[in-house]
Amino acid sequence: LNGNGHEFSSVQNGKEGIEKIRQNSYDVVLLDLAMPGFSGMDVIESLKHEGLMGKQKLVLFTASSITDEEIADLLEEGVTAFIKKPIDIEVLLEKIYALS
Repeated sequence: LNGNGHEFSSVQNGKEGIEKIRQNSYDVVLLDLAMPGFSGMDVIESLKHEGLMGKQKLVLFTASSITDEEIADLLEEGVTAFIKKPIDIEVLLEKIYALS
């Protein structure tokens, strides 16, 4: 992302991600659903509980199968977009440009 003119923060787990989101404002937050320990779904629940959901554009990554109904529910809750793994860097960059 740096080579494409974007600044970014990186964290190792969902709890660190929540702290970063509390402390900073981002154009786009990229979130993996399948993080160990504190999952992407846990992050989403925490953001909803703290009233932070929808204040940042949230793009979810997933390698697991997720139903259209689950995607619709998450979009309704404030998730901005989904990208299936493996991630194509061009698709990711297009999504970031479109959202920022």
